[in-house]
Amino acid sequence: MLTEDHTPGSSNGQVTTNTNGPGWLREFASTLSVHSQFVFHGNVYDQFVTADGTALTSLPALLWDVLRTHGFTCLITYDQVDGIDVHPKFGPGSREATLAAGRLVNGVGRNPELPELQRDITAVVDTADVRSAFVLGHASRLTVRNGELAARERDFFLFCAKLGSRALRRAGPAVSAPYNPLIWLVEHDGDLPVWLTAGNAHIRSIAVPPPDLGDRQRAAGLLTRGYPDLPADAAEVEQVVDTFAVEAHGLTLEAMAGVTQLARESEVRFEQLPEAVATYRLGVVENPWRQPHLRTRISEHQHDLFARVKGQPRAVERALDVVKRAAMGMSGAHTDRASSRPRGVLFFAGPTGVGKTELAKAIAQLVYGDEGALLRLDMSEYAEPHAADRLIGSPPGYVGHDAGGQLTNAIRRQPFRVILFDEIEKAHRLVLDKFLQILEDGRLTDGRGETTYFSESILIFTSNLGIQEKDEHTRVVRTLVTPGQPFHEVDEAVRNGIAHHFHNKIQRPELLNRIGDNIIVFDFIRADAADAIFAGQLANVRALVEREHDISVEVPPWIVDRLREAATRDVSFGGRGIGNQVEALLVNPLARVLFDQQVPPGAQVTVSMFDPSCKPPKLDLAPRG
Repeated sequence: MLTEDHTPGSSNGQVTTNTNGPGWLREFASTLSVHSQFVFHGNVYDQFVTADGTALTSLPALLWDVLRTHGFTCLITYDQVDGIDVHPKFGPGSREATLAAGRLVNGVGRNPELPELQRDITAVVDTADVRSAFVLGHASRLTVRNGELAARERDFFLFCAKLGSRALRRAGPAVSAPYNPLIWLVEHDGDLPVWLTAGNAHIRSIAVPPPDLGDRQRAAGLLTRGYPDLPADAAEVEQVVDTFAVEAHGLTLEAMAGVTQLARESEVRFEQLPEAVATYRLGVVENPWRQPHLRTRISEHQHDLFARVKGQPRAVERALDVVKRAAMGMSGAHTDRASSRPRGVLFFAGPTGVGKTELAKAIAQLVYGDEGALLRLDMSEYAEPHAADRLIGSPPGYVGHDAGGQLTNAIRRQPFRVILFDEIEKAHRLVLDKFLQILEDGRLTDGRGETTYFSESILIFTSNLGIQEKDEHTRVVRTLVTPGQPFHEVDEAVRNGIAHHFHNKIQRPELLNRIGDNIIVFDFIRADAADAIFAGQLANVRALVEREHDISVEVPPWIVDRLREAATRDVSFGGRGIGNQVEALLVNPLARVLFDQQVPPGAQVTVSMFDPSCKPPKLDLAPRG
């Protein structure tokens, strides 16, 4: 509604003029002498702190506060739901305002169609003896499609455009506001026809910004008055109020009122009120990061990561540091808005097949207890400029606008997860720009205008930069590091490759700056790690055959040695390359022999012969015992 707000603390429109009010309101007051129409756009349907700082109220009430100081009798409002209403509706002057509105627009409570609305607006604008203004609320919804106006919609806006130039101007040196203004309230500056506002000297466009920290602090003080278990110590109250205001960045004051209402209903203690902001944003009461058993689970199972990701002790240790920091809520603790940023940010770089994706899966399992909490996005699918729309959804007017984006939809459904952006260097630079806001503010606005919050997620980027280099002219690929080099040389080459890519090739150093010191370089798979990976994969093969087919397979040590030697001879493709060799040398021939010989369930067989030189490799089985 466009009537006065009646939330706790509302002043019902009874406010006093404050020349030190927000800049946009002062702009309105100072330009009443030269403009007959005003377009307010932006945060127009929020609540606002009154001039005396004692309550929250609506935008029409603030406008009335200015208008009445210029001798206006009433402020008439209209929207498509509530129809005609009037300010002030209560308190001093309300009876005179209602009577004056009744004479001008034949009474309040009506919901006129556009032709009748034109007559009401004309009656207000062209009346000499009654000082009144007319507010068109939700004016963005006066049309079905702004770019394709129906005949009567076009006629209405054309009428308003002409009305701006011929509006009645009251003469006299004492008249500081000579017009009875027509005021439009819209969400966006372009919601009205361009030809109505562009170059029209009679119409002034004024942006209403979101609340700043000062606005939020004043609102937080008002909203927490009378809160249950309010401390007697004023300094303690002030600290909680200030923290509440900081945590509420990006929220409207109306949303802050919703936070306090939710907190009261949920019996949240006063000192925990700032934490209720995250609950309001995410819509989830149970936050895994705040569960007491999380630290226990990380402590008891952190060594599982070393067992699962073999040969990368440095990388696992660094990743665990970030996870522990996230569990303590200390990510971005050096900033003034730490809680808004993602819980953790990691950049895994290094050769292919060395465990980058596996470590991301292990972190999801460790933190959330479910490997399915990993959301993997292959950045090679986002190599085109328009691919950014797939992440956040198409802008208004384009096909698929209402569907939302793959990333924003997934996080809105489940905000507690690990997000893996695989091979980030393959994404287009316009796609990478979307990550700037996520890394800095922990939020992203999709094509529908809805905000998605990443403050409870862990973001992991992977990259193969610095391992190989492609000549831009000859297209020849040159290897920069090889498995035999010491790790410090691999580390230096990878970091130099990452810096060159972001600074010189795509010219996005600010993205690398936001990732900061969270780049973790993975080493090549060394001999001892290769042997451990092979042993684990061999055990997996035997376990699967026994689990799925109830067949026990034994492999003699000498065959294991030959398999290991063949599978680990070339480790340039890491664990994935070892797995490919195990599949080719063992899994495929084993499956063929088990299938052809129709080995029955419950059987015990031994690999009796293995010849990797055959194409395909030859393998024989003998009954055990």
